[in-house]
Amino acid sequence: MHAQVLINCRNNKKLLGRVRAFDRHCNMVLENVREMWTEGKKKAQPVNKDRFISKMFLRGDSVIIVLRNPK
Repeated sequence: MHAQVLINCRNNKKLLGRVRAFDRHCNMVLENVREMWTEGKKKAQPVNKDRFISKMFLRGDSVIIVLRNPK
């Protein structure tokens, strides 16, 4: 365990972090998470944003796909 994963979420955000625990519903406890998303209006240039979260719980119903060992 403790694998680094890239998670695409239903809110159009991506999470890059380490999995501490998970269950059959894809609920996850994550550490050292970088949350990434894009902001911007239709006519304006989109802006990539991110933030760091040291520990978080991710509810499984918001998960679209989990990729292990993204390079």
